[in-house]
Amino acid sequence: MSKKLGICVAVLSVIAICLSAFSLFAVKTATDNQPKEEAKDVQYVMYVGTNDKDTNEPVCKPEEAKAKVDEILIKHFGGFTIQDANGGWVDDSGKRYDEYTVVVYISDTDLESVHKAADDLIKEFNQSSVLIQANETKTEFYSTEQQ
Repeated sequence: MSKKLGICVAVLSVIAICLSAFSLFAVKTATDNQPKEEAKDVQYVMYVGTNDKDTNEPVCKPEEAKAKVDEILIKHFGGFTIQDANGGWVDDSGKRYDEYTVVVYISDTDLESVHKAADDLIKEFNQSSVLIQANETKTEFYSTEQQ
């Protein structure tokens, strides 16, 4: 009787192993057939003011400022986009200030690299800080050319 029980246990074990393997294969196949989630990216946006933090006067003309920002960014990144902007604020005494601002868009990088570039920009323009935004996005280099 124990020999029959041993054979029965062995057969049931083999069946259980086969069912487990089939279940894993079926789950993997179902997962593989699901649409792939699109790759997510983080786009960093930096707002670089160009008024000296101590005097609130422009460090240089707008075209010179863009050239300086460009020079610093090319050392840190393979690519970027720069836009012109004009910012303004009112200090504690109620005095209004206007400031030419360079807006920088960067993808395909990490926050540490953005911080290193921001350190150089803060030093170059004598800023207290550079505003950095991290926006989750989808990045695609689309082309109509046939591959």
